[in-house]
Amino acid sequence: MQRTVDYINGRVVMIDQTQLPAKLVSIELSSPQEVADAIVKMKVRGAPAIGVAAALGIALASASANDTEDDYTHILQRAADMLRKTRPTAVNLFWGIDRTLRTAKEALENNVPVPQVKQIIEQCAVAMIEQDEEICRSIGANGAELLPDEGHVLTHCNAGALACVSYGTALGVIRAAIERGKLIHVYADETRPRLQGMKLTCFELAQDNIPVTAIADNMAGMLMRKGRVDCVVVGADRIAANGDVANKIGTYPLAVLAHHHGIPFYVAAPTSTIDLSLQTGDDIPIETRSRDEMTHIEGHRIAPMGIEVINPSFDVTPAALVKAIITEKGIARAPYKQSLK
Repeated sequence: MQRTVDYINGRVVMIDQTQLPAKLVSIELSSPQEVADAIVKMKVRGAPAIGVAAALGIALASASANDTEDDYTHILQRAADMLRKTRPTAVNLFWGIDRTLRTAKEALENNVPVPQVKQIIEQCAVAMIEQDEEICRSIGANGAELLPDEGHVLTHCNAGALACVSYGTALGVIRAAIERGKLIHVYADETRPRLQGMKLTCFELAQDNIPVTAIADNMAGMLMRKGRVDCVVVGADRIAANGDVANKIGTYPLAVLAHHHGIPFYVAAPTSTIDLSLQTGDDIPIETRSRDEMTHIEGHRIAPMGIEVINPSFDVTPAALVKAIITEKGIARAPYKQSLK
């Protein structure tokens, strides 16, 4: 499958994930405004993918800016402010923006002419595409050893190639295990309300001929009780210093169920997802999305008119329920305040 996010001929090219699984459609974006809109509308989603997309959005702003330093700096900052407002929970978004801005600042402080700074910014953002692929493969290699030689792995939402540039974090662990000859079958939670598990995870696993079964979000406990789940592997959008993990809504109850049944619960994420500035998960900002995501499916209303709806996009899983956090630099285990550092 093509890269989820790429940079070709001065444009950001991405898979429009709102079209999946019915159609595999690519879109080309030529401005930071278009990138911000794609992030808000979840045409691109997944913490690592939106981090790279945001960095590429800064590169587009850089390319279109004037060559006078004051104008150039102002345009970069305006694009950064706009991109920061798109989605609040995934720290990778801010990491991608800050990395490109820091690169520009350092170049300008060293009296590099603006036309050259533009080239440096483009190179910085494009390098993040390759780096994301390398990071995901390292996460996969580190996590593969934790999976059984033969068994069933449950995952939630989509932390695969579609959530990154390619390969994936949680699904990267599964892919790496299968590449080593392990016989892995995947249970994919449908992941209400946007159904990313059924639409996206099942799509990409089916593309790779990896055995996958979609289940409703309320079926996991029954499967665990019957001994049909050997471990749970999920991604993350932000990890606090103490190991608390923000991930797609519905992750926390899975962790509780896994703990009750003695099943290891693993989190796979790049170190850019770790936010040591936040002491606990209580400090993680949680995005609230449109009520229509709850009351409608594919534009069709499924709920009575006039009811109240809450729609947080993420929940926080306490570190005590997490067996290990798999990163590109190795596997962190409790106590996380020491191991994540």
